[in-house]
Amino acid sequence: MNLKEQLTKRNFRIEFALTFVILITTLFALTRFLNSVEKREGVIFSDPILVLFNPVDLTWLTFTFIYASIFTSIFVLMKDLPRMAFVFQCYVVMVWIRMIAMYLVPLDPPETMIALNDPFVEIFGTGQLLTRDLFFSGHTATLLLLFLVMKKKLYRKLLLLSTMAVAVTVLLQHVHYTIDVYAAVFFGYGAYRITKKLRMKFGINPGFNYC
Repeated sequence: MNLKEQLTKRNFRIEFALTFVILITTLFALTRFLNSVEKREGVIFSDPILVLFNPVDLTWLTFTFIYASIFTSIFVLMKDLPRMAFVFQCYVVMVWIRMIAMYLVPLDPPETMIALNDPFVEIFGTGQLLTRDLFFSGHTATLLLLFLVMKKKLYRKLLLLSTMAVAVTVLLQHVHYTIDVYAAVFFGYGAYRITKKLRMKFGINPGFNYC
């Protein structure tokens, strides 16, 4: 089904519009939530993995992987809007799960952390440096979702490599505890499965084959 045919279907137009509104609302809620989390004290613990090496500043390498993956995925999915709607829905579910997880597991960053300054957050957000948005790693979970939803094998392989690379770089920079990255894999996959089951329960025709 080409792009024009996708947009002629009324049910899909409604689904996509609602998905976009919910996505924007969720991002707004996330911003407010992260600002409140940043003011809250958390727990610091000794990570048996992080103590094995000194932190290395890999900020630009990390965000090269992240934003190259995101922009490439958006470009590819522009020709497959039903799948794009699905990945947005997965992301919304993941974000709400993550906010609950952060609320229940208040953490302070590792004492040896080298701050990860997100260039897009600094330009378009509040500019506040976030260090307590730890459990679980949102960057790792987001790239995993893109890998799970993407159809084309080449892009799936690249996204899997990018996911693993980011998981490693945030640990090398001591931005996250090991458990943050480890848990991101399970929560990211869980968000994918929950979204898929909800769509099936409410009889939403995906317009594509699930991976």
